[in-house]
Amino acid sequence: MPSVPPPDPSHEPSIREWLAEARATIERIEPQDLARELATGAIVVDTRDSADRATEGQLPGALVITRNLLEWRLAPSSPNRLVGVHRDTRVIVVCNDGFSSSIAAANLRRLGLNRAADLSGGYRAWRAATAGA
Repeated sequence: MPSVPPPDPSHEPSIREWLAEARATIERIEPQDLARELATGAIVVDTRDSADRATEGQLPGALVITRNLLEWRLAPSSPNRLVGVHRDTRVIVVCNDGFSSSIAAANLRRLGLNRAADLSGGYRAWRAATAGA
């Protein structure tokens, strides 16, 4: 197994830099556009934990995949991926507030899921945007 070089001590990226780097590689979907994405065949994946889903509500049409299984269930090269998932499948990752979903979508892109995106602001922004609808 190859060893991983230690981080460069002259520059350790901040969490904000790390998040910005991830977001630079993905598309972010606005909450008001999520229904259109679902209608055109996107797979929306809710990675929130069960307590948050129970307390705050379900995301209609979303597939629930816990964060720790996401890459194994969606990466095109994974032998455990969901049936029908391939490199050009549109996947939109959703978390509570749109932070961990950005990292997750960037990881999926790195693993070959070319159209992985995340929901800007997460479930809470979607709920706020659709509250009057």
